[in-house]
Amino acid sequence: MTAERIEHRACSGGWQDVYRHTSKALGCEMKVGVYLPPQAEHGPCPVLYWLSGLTCTEQNFITKAGAQRYAAEHGIILVTPDTSPRGDEVADADSYDLGKGAGFYLNATREPWAQHYRMYDYIVDELPAWVQANLPASDARAISGHSMGGHGALTIALKNPGRYRSVSAFSPIVAPSQGAWGQKAFAAYLGEDEAAWAQYDATALVADAKERLLLLIDQGGADEFLDNQLRPQLLQAACEAAGHPLELRIQPGYDHSYYFISSFIGEHIAHHAKAMR
Repeated sequence: MTAERIEHRACSGGWQDVYRHTSKALGCEMKVGVYLPPQAEHGPCPVLYWLSGLTCTEQNFITKAGAQRYAAEHGIILVTPDTSPRGDEVADADSYDLGKGAGFYLNATREPWAQHYRMYDYIVDELPAWVQANLPASDARAISGHSMGGHGALTIALKNPGRYRSVSAFSPIVAPSQGAWGQKAFAAYLGEDEAAWAQYDATALVADAKERLLLLIDQGGADEFLDNQLRPQLLQAACEAAGHPLELRIQPGYDHSYYFISSFIGEHIAHHAKAMR
């Protein structure tokens, strides 16, 4: 795919860019944020993909997380895609948790969603192919995300052993098949077959994971969605049963916002930097 750079801003010694391109996987025009650290001027750098949550675009993370300073410190490229297909031709719903802004990082199989809602293919195949061909990127990659994006990061890493050196998440939807957000989206995008749902559910995927990649999760103890939507204890129990490594950190007093993410993103980037050396 070809892309046009539409934003170019100096940041922490490097450059925060935004590109616009036409996605074959999604059948629409998309935007993606790219932070190039100063080290990228001298050679290839590892890449951290960040997946944002419900209602977000490529802008939320790059403007609110304060991640660029840490990426510059460790020499990491940050790639921050949008959360769903976009455009007048793309199906939508009158709801914040379905349709545009709520792609759930899966490949939809039901109409009217199937034509455009193929975020899994976009994140796993199309976007990395462009990154490798057009950016000073090494072959080392990691993935992280928040809320719906945390769900995406965990499931994509679990479904693609060997592709990522590390994975982490903030406040992820760890068991979407057992919560209202996931049940609504899965029923619409995938139908009523819960076996299809399990292919995008981290709590189900750890049982047969072919790679024991550590799952690093930070969860705010005062998160307003903790008990009814996020329920990290479900993933904790599944990991214990499967013998899958998990570092679950409950951070007292923190909520679901970017105040939480910005407080711990430096530790996450350091974690990924160590894995991608």
